[in-house]
Amino acid sequence: MSDKTFVDTNVLIYAHDVDAKAKHEVAKSVLRELWSQRIGVLSMQVLQEFYVNVTRKIATPLPKDAARLVVNSYSLWCMETTPAEIEAAFRIEDESRIGFWDALVVASAAKSGTVRILSEDLNAQQMIAGIRIENPFVHLP
Repeated sequence: MSDKTFVDTNVLIYAHDVDAKAKHEVAKSVLRELWSQRIGVLSMQVLQEFYVNVTRKIATPLPKDAARLVVNSYSLWCMETTPAEIEAAFRIEDESRIGFWDALVVASAAKSGTVRILSEDLNAQQMIAGIRIENPFVHLP
């Protein structure tokens, strides 16, 4: 990997969800690689969704203090979302026929100049707004 990569919420969640088994290991490995190469990007939306999900919705929730440490650590990767990205997300939502929140991820990734988005929620290998979607879990049983 040599180009900036946007990380969607599910990848970040799996990296900290010990009950996710194989997905947990893949996500941890992917994030370690992005961290070491300094090419990871995410948005405030991703960090907010991560916090809510890992403290309330996974089988073994993280303590709030631990989840807050993760959010603080990954805030280094965070790009700013402005009304311009929301406007772009409206266009992407209509053109690509995806949900608004996914469209906002794409708009944020586009703003940050990433070449790919790692996500389980979008269609792998699809190009949206010039960005390739990759599912790092696609080869798991």
